[in-house]
Amino acid sequence: MPRPSRFSEAQILSATAAIVAERGPGAATIGAISNMLKAPSGSIYHRFVSRDVLLGRLWLSKATFFQNRFAAALTEPEPAKAGLAAALSIPRAVRDDYAGARIMLLHGRDDFLDGDWPPDMAAEALRLKHQVDNVMNDIVRKLFGRVSAEALQLANFAMIDVPLAAVRRHVANNEMPPRSVEDLIARTYAALIAPAHRYGRGRRTARRSSGNSM
Repeated sequence: MPRPSRFSEAQILSATAAIVAERGPGAATIGAISNMLKAPSGSIYHRFVSRDVLLGRLWLSKATFFQNRFAAALTEPEPAKAGLAAALSIPRAVRDDYAGARIMLLHGRDDFLDGDWPPDMAAEALRLKHQVDNVMNDIVRKLFGRVSAEALQLANFAMIDVPLAAVRRHVANNEMPPRSVEDLIARTYAALIAPAHRYGRGRRTARRSSGNSM
């Protein structure tokens, strides 16, 4: 019987993340990962059938971490607070997993797998896409009373685009985003969302009043 690998999947992914964060996906060869772990390449292939699968798993694990943080923040009962919590989850997740932030912000999904993804990984990537779509539709409905293309664009800009832009420059410069970034994100979020949220609540109140008078 073959000897069990002394290195776990998590250890291999962590070593790969460190290499990718510092030097990019191209540097994460099996040899480089083996050297970092002080492990034979067979230990890596025992866990991952190929380098492509290993890099794809790395991307999926980091995407899951950041998206789960974002989605969990949106469970706050008050919609405006939930949207702000989601926006702020991005710089906070960067601080909690800086290597993951460099992986997600400085590289694209296609950098991590050459060709078609295996079916199980493609299914997981699709689940992640649906997760974002679903939570954004839900928060937009709570904030503005209905889901429209305009409302989705506004919410995506305030909760995703602005926070990502705010942290990306620092991450690209290989520096941790300062905590002052959170205040800038919060102020931008308030300027964009508060007026539209008040308008949406006003429309809902007007509709209810109109219905009660009939």
